[in-house]
Amino acid sequence: MHDNHDDADYLWPTCVAPNCGRQLWVAEAGRYVCRPCEERANKHLAELGPLFRRLNETATLMRGARRPGGATSGSRTPPIPPRLEVLALTAAGGVATRLRDIEDSWRTALGWTVAPWRGSPLQAVPEHLKFLTNNLPWAVYSYESVGQDIDELRRLHAECTAVAANEHRPGRVSIGRCPNRYDDGALCRADLTATASSHRVHCGTCGARWETLGEWKQLREQQDAVLREDAGVAA
Repeated sequence: MHDNHDDADYLWPTCVAPNCGRQLWVAEAGRYVCRPCEERANKHLAELGPLFRRLNETATLMRGARRPGGATSGSRTPPIPPRLEVLALTAAGGVATRLRDIEDSWRTALGWTVAPWRGSPLQAVPEHLKFLTNNLPWAVYSYESVGQDIDELRRLHAECTAVAANEHRPGRVSIGRCPNRYDDGALCRADLTATASSHRVHCGTCGARWETLGEWKQLREQQDAVLREDAGVAA
């Protein structure tokens, strides 16, 4: 005779992802997380690459305003103002480290060696994302702690998205004087401004433009040359 008491005591499996906990479908038998949570994790992994590249470019502008060994005049050209939340995500301990930690936990569960060193965060992030994307189908079925890692990806994606969104609303800051020369050789010297969201600079006086990251670096080199020239004249 069938015992209905067993049916009443049976606990239907639920998704282990935090803030989800919905009951798994019959077709999801054997999984730790539901298909919607897996799909969201895949979306986060796909979007983290472009988000990180954007934040890393901003961080490069913040750190790379002057070259090592450049002129040390008292009128140094200021960099784009540092934003700690950008630098925290792009430096060691940020996005690359947090993705590596997830990869290492999966590798350990698989019996593989830990993730190899892949260079700078800019070089490493795409490799970590590739590994996690390729192995997510395994993790949702076979890795008991996958829910925590999916939640970490959600948090990481939310942090990067919030910081990137704030890139659209930065204030402008002075970045020194225009080093462009007129046809007669005279320097423009108009004040230039920029924002942390873009490396595009336009001089409203002479019309000179620096549109790309490479041209931004040229601008800095030209400004340094003018500073050295001015220092030589003063001497």
